[in-house]
Amino acid sequence: MIDIVLLSRALIFSSLLTLLSIGLTLTYLTTKVPNFAHGTFAAVGAYIMLTTVKLWHANPYQCLLLAPIICGLIALAQYLIVFRQLIRRGATIVALMITTLAMEFILLAIINIYADYLSRVFKIRSRYFLFSSYDIRIAGQRGLLIIAPILAATTVISLYLILTKTRFGVAMRAAIEDSSLASVIGINVNMVYSIAWFIAGALGGLSGALLPLWFPGNPDMGSRIIVSVFAASTVGGIYSIYGAVLGGFLIGLAEVLGTSSLAIMLGPWVIPYRPLIPLIAIVVTLLLAPSGLAGVDWQKIAASIRKSISK
Repeated sequence: MIDIVLLSRALIFSSLLTLLSIGLTLTYLTTKVPNFAHGTFAAVGAYIMLTTVKLWHANPYQCLLLAPIICGLIALAQYLIVFRQLIRRGATIVALMITTLAMEFILLAIINIYADYLSRVFKIRSRYFLFSSYDIRIAGQRGLLIIAPILAATTVISLYLILTKTRFGVAMRAAIEDSSLASVIGINVNMVYSIAWFIAGALGGLSGALLPLWFPGNPDMGSRIIVSVFAASTVGGIYSIYGAVLGGFLIGLAEVLGTSSLAIMLGPWVIPYRPLIPLIAIVVTLLLAPSGLAGVDWQKIAASIRKSISK
């Protein structure tokens, strides 16, 4: 029998992970930078939520838009001040990757300083904080169980409409395919990339703001979740936004349900080894389908299966 509570936790985690993986995929599609600092946006969002709940005494959902706005601006500043300048100077992918690691440590240090400030000045718990008791109830269910999947679905639908039905979407797809050619035909590539990075940071902040309603928030929460984010993007297909959605739900469900099943079969000692699930998923995907599930020719596979069955 399926544990409803466990299934709801898996759905919540998958939805929030999907928001993060979409953002990571957006930054990679535009600037080809695997942003290792992307998970830190979630930590920033969590501490913005801590500020609104503990200092402003607001409901977690009342100031929910504040986290994506601030994190979007941080991501935009990263691109404009750091990455755009490095790209103009011909920095290699390796150099850009190292820079994202440096940005992660800088943001992590700032978050730790802010956490210490909150605990010393305002005497509030600023590490391993949990806001599940502040969650609302919708139709007898906890609000996050309803709101997280709705936000994930709304994000996917909005991006689909933007990319396929607007001039900006056409410009973004052109810039992703060939930035040099897009510039020649009059597309402001830097503007497109700037908006993409802002959206990526906003999605990370939105996910992070909701995460403390599910599990404890801490300055290093972004570093702990980044493996799952990369696994979701890799499994789904790092070159596909829709693949990031598929990967987010697959990895999220696999982590929560898989760890629980293994704990029942082998014992609770396997729970600390949960990060192995996304790591194994990354290795298997890169070995069998380097372009991810979105890059697999499923029609060809289906035709081969039908041909084998007909024989």
